Amino acid sequence: MSDSGTAIFPEPGSPPPPAPNTIFRGSTGLRAGWRLLIFLAIVAALFVALFAALRRFGRGGGMGMTMLTPIGLGISEGTIFLFTSIAALAMARIERRKYRQYGLPGRPAFRKNFWIGTLAGFLAISGSLLGIFALRGFHLTGMAIHGRTIVTAIAAWSAAFVLVGLAEEFAFRGYLQFTLTTGIGFWPSAVLLSALFGLAHAGNPGESKFGLFSVVLFGLLFCFFLRRTGNLWWAVGFHAGWDWGQTFFYGVPDSGILPYHNLFNCTFNGPNWLTGGSVGPEACVFTPIVLGIVAILFSRVYRQNQYYPFGGQS
Repeated sequence: MSDSGTAIFPEPGSPPPPAPNTIFRGSTGLRAGWRLLIFLAIVAALFVALFAALRRFGRGGGMGMTMLTPIGLGISEGTIFLFTSIAALAMARIERRKYRQYGLPGRPAFRKNFWIGTLAGFLAISGSLLGIFALRGFHLTGMAIHGRTIVTAIAAWSAAFVLVGLAEEFAFRGYLQFTLTTGIGFWPSAVLLSALFGLAHAGNPGESKFGLFSVVLFGLLFCFFLRRTGNLWWAVGFHAGWDWGQTFFYGVPDSGILPYHNLFNCTFNGPNWLTGGSVGPEACVFTPIVLGIVAILFSRVYRQNQYYPFGGQS
């Protein structure tokens, strides 16, 4: 009612008043923290169900990995990618969004950015090893496999490391990065998730503090790729290319784990700061330098930010 006693009605077609902010909801809907908890709960429930099933059928042995194999790596990383994707699809329904908004749109899948990233990743690990070689700390000593085994090993390791790229990029920089960005902003989210990315590698055998520092730098670099390209395909390619070159092509340790059916045999000689020690070249002094060079060159080509999650702050 107005002061004159006349009833006031809303204009026809006017939007309803916004819902008040609460501990659960912000101006853009369910708050980012609650969305993260639901997502993580779905992923945890899927893994609990998997482990229960493995135990039920007598296959609940240790999950530790002492040697990298294409089948073992493909199964473990493929499971991570499957479960995080299922959780993201469920959240997309809850949030009324599309799965592609979380970093892996289907249209650019395995196209230009993926292949450029793959080549860049392979050249980057080659650059790190070249630096060690220049200081007489790394040498290739010959072929490790021959004949038809080379063809099958190339195919198996390529498929495995594409799954690694998809699983680890989507797990740390897909739904989590998207949702945290709507809550606290892009770079605070990137720093937090990159630190968790490093922590996730802490259990690898032979890992070191400097190796974990390099893993955090990798995480930040992958976030930079996401920021400038708008999706994860460049990062997936780089991740796969680096790991493929490191593990299969050169046959060096990957985060402290030795490979199986690698292409070349090699030897390291020198202090840990040069060779990376038990971790491998990820923990050598050249890796942060190479990653810095990659970031500079990338920024010269991809100059505009393309990553804009809907919703803003919540």
